[in-house]
Amino acid sequence: MKEYGPTTFGELNADEYDALHDPGTTEDCVDLIARLAGDGEILELAIGTGRIALPLKARGLNISGFDASPEMLKRLKDKPGGAELQTWVADMATFELGRQFDFAFLVFNTLYNLTSQAEQKQCFQHVARHLNPGGRFLVEAFMPNRERFVDNQAVRTKQVGFDRVWLEAVEHDPLAQTLHYQRIRIDQHGIVLKPLPMRYVWPAELDLMAELAGLRPVSHWGGWHQQPLTATSDMYIKVYEKPLEDA
Repeated sequence: MKEYGPTTFGELNADEYDALHDPGTTEDCVDLIARLAGDGEILELAIGTGRIALPLKARGLNISGFDASPEMLKRLKDKPGGAELQTWVADMATFELGRQFDFAFLVFNTLYNLTSQAEQKQCFQHVARHLNPGGRFLVEAFMPNRERFVDNQAVRTKQVGFDRVWLEAVEHDPLAQTLHYQRIRIDQHGIVLKPLPMRYVWPAELDLMAELAGLRPVSHWGGWHQQPLTATSDMYIKVYEKPLEDA
C-alpha cells in the first residue's frame, strides 16, 4: 500500500478510534504494566488517544508518550487529564526525544504498523537508546495464524445489521510476512474503506531484533494474566532489558 504512511492510520481512524478499537484487555494491560514499570519514567510508543496512558496516569505513574498522528494526540488532549501528559509527534522508527526512560511499552499489535523488518529493527534500536541502563521494554502483539487463509486471502464479517454490513478482507504474503487489510463499511450513507497494512513478527524474530539493539529477554507470556506462551497462544507479550553494564 504505497499511499499509506505513518500518519495515515490516525487520519482515517482518529474520529472513531475509541468506539471501534477496544480489545477488551485494557484493565489487565494497565494492571500488568503498572506492576512492571513501578515509579520510574515511562514512555508509551504510539500513545494514541490514551487508552493505556490515561489509566496509568490516574494511578500516579509518571508517563509520557508519542504518536505519529496529530489527530490521535488531539483526541488524547481533549480527554480529562490528557492535556497534562507530555506528548510528542514522532515516528516509531525514527523518534528522538532527547530523554531517557526506565520503562517503555508498545501494545495492541502496533509494532506491526511498521511494515518492513528494517523499520521494526530501527524501532528497537531507538528504544534502546532511550532507555536507562536496567530499563525495560514491553511489546504485545498477536501470533500469526496461517490457517485462516485460503490462497493467502481471507474475508470475514465484522458486523451485520438491517441497514449495514462491515467486512474485513485481507491479503497475506507469507514470504514478506505482510497482511494488507481492507475494512469495508457499507450502510445507507455509502461505502467507506479503511485500509491497514501490517508486517507481523514471530517471537523468535522479535528476540533477534532486541538482541541486535543490545536488549536481552527477561520475560514472556501468552497473555496479560502472565499465562505461559505456547504454540497455541493467540498473542504474545515480551519484555526486554537494557543491561546495567551499558552504564
